[in-house]
Amino acid sequence: MPEHPSTRDRILSAYEELLINEGPRGATLDAVVTLAGVSKGGLLYHFKNKEALAAALIARLEDLAAADMRAMAADPEGPSRYLVRESVYVGSPLDRALIGVVRLAQASDPEASAVLERIHRSWMDLILDEMGHPGIARAILLLGDGLYYNEGLPGGWPREEDSSTKESVAELLEVVNVLKAHAAGIPQPH
Repeated sequence: MPEHPSTRDRILSAYEELLINEGPRGATLDAVVTLAGVSKGGLLYHFKNKEALAAALIARLEDLAAADMRAMAADPEGPSRYLVRESVYVGSPLDRALIGVVRLAQASDPEASAVLERIHRSWMDLILDEMGHPGIARAILLLGDGLYYNEGLPGGWPREEDSSTKESVAELLEVVNVLKAHAAGIPQPH
């Protein structure tokens, strides 16, 4: 986002923040107005209702995920290593949009659920193209999901007491290398 976000971006970011911290019930228009520091009319000028806010947040996630997938596909170390490396960076714009849309999906928003499924399918497809083996691709995707989930938990994920996150991720990237070498030796399904 730009250094000085537009009013529309401030409103959308306030909505995102409320979804993350308060859930869909707490992300009322009045709460968005207060957090964004705008008038109700200012909010309604940009978003006519909560459904428009949800649609804009979903679109934000789609844009951020598309950029991330381009980076993942172009990474010189490959999509699998990219996914594992990037799965521990909590708090990024992509992460925040993802969590906000997950909260919408948890509240039974069908478009939120559909976009999350498309994003996960795209990640899986990139890894499957690289690995050529569905089980290994799924294991790598779940490795990334587990890292992401555990990085966001209080206390973080288990690692040696004197080990940094960077060192722990380096060890897991070696596991990705082993899986990739193993996949190379397995006959490809037709």
